Amino acid sequence: MLIDLHTHSSASDGTQPAADVVRSAAEAGLDVVALTDHDTYAGWPAAVDAAVELGVGLVRGVEISCTHRGISVHLLGYLVDPEHPELAAELARAKDSRETRVERMVAAMSADGIPVTLEQVRSLAGEGATLGRPHIADALVDSGVIRTRDEAFEDLLRNGSRYYASHYAPDPVRAVQLVRAAGGVPVMAHPFANGRGWTVGDEVIEAMARAGLGGLEAAHRDHTPREQAHAVDLAAQLGLLTTGSSDYHGTGKQNVLGENTTDPEVLAAIEDQARSGTGVVRA
Repeated sequence: MLIDLHTHSSASDGTQPAADVVRSAAEAGLDVVALTDHDTYAGWPAAVDAAVELGVGLVRGVEISCTHRGISVHLLGYLVDPEHPELAAELARAKDSRETRVERMVAAMSADGIPVTLEQVRSLAGEGATLGRPHIADALVDSGVIRTRDEAFEDLLRNGSRYYASHYAPDPVRAVQLVRAAGGVPVMAHPFANGRGWTVGDEVIEAMARAGLGGLEAAHRDHTPREQAHAVDLAAQLGLLTTGSSDYHGTGKQNVLGENTTDPEVLAAIEDQARSGTGVVRA
């Protein structure tokens, strides 16, 4: 059984509608796929319909943007109750802050003569999408400033660039507590991907584990073999699950569906821990 527990649709910063992500998962031979858009559940309904039609198992999830002392932390929340008021309010606050962040970054670029506009970014992102830096990258590609999203993140959009702007994000311990309160299972995404920027120390992950963290995403293309081994070792020490996934974004990144997968026993354990009643969609 092939299981990929981390993908994105155009509801956030992926390039495919949610139904097409599920369709691509089926074409890639996956048995189960999780849709984990940034700070939004907007892609769930279309993904559910496609999963039932195509006979693919669907794990409804969300990727929560967090920060600890200025360091970005991403938390995957699986099988949460979308009606849980506190978690929904936190996601809405983060989404609104992402919007104003994009506005500030685009304004700074425009002031320096870089040909990009907020209207262009919104048009390329699509209606209802959670705006983020990848959408600015798409506008930069559209204007011919750079060639790919990856190139944009190497310079103009990287953390610490003159155009970088922060946005609101909860502390990861608080986010873990909210996911558990919403009946879901929290798993830390790519915890040691130092190539992306600074990562938090083990002591932060230990605090997250005390708060109810369920697992670490160990097998991820942004982990070196050493980083993946450390994730596996730390998870064993803390009694956490380990997952593997693609972090698929469609054509927005090079990540390929199913390039890393999760053991079926781990998915079963996630289902056992979930209390929301959301459940894995199975045809």
